[in-house]
Amino acid sequence: MIEMSRTDFEVLVAEALDEVPPELAGLIDNVAIFVEDDAPPSDPGLLGIYEGIPLTERGNWYGGVLPDRITIYRNPTLAMCETVEDVVDEVNITVVHEIAHHFGIDDARLHELGYG
Repeated sequence: MIEMSRTDFEVLVAEALDEVPPELAGLIDNVAIFVEDDAPPSDPGLLGIYEGIPLTERGNWYGGVLPDRITIYRNPTLAMCETVEDVVDEVNITVVHEIAHHFGIDDARLHELGYG
């Protein structure tokens, strides 16, 4: 397991978000991004989670709702990485993976694309 402060990890998440192509970033709607240290006890190895209503499922009724939530978990990510470069790569993959869920892309398709 690699050691990294929460602040440094949050910087990596911000940098990963900055790497999202502008044409996609402009389509992200009503989403808040969070970093938490630990995943839920029910899934301690979870690296990230998207909670919300994907764009593909929003209809005319959508409005006045709290933002969707993407959470990236620091400790499970650090536990599976051996180098800082591994952490950077894993954070990038996880951020893209969770944003893809916002766009309605499911896990099966993400695995096909290498974002498993």
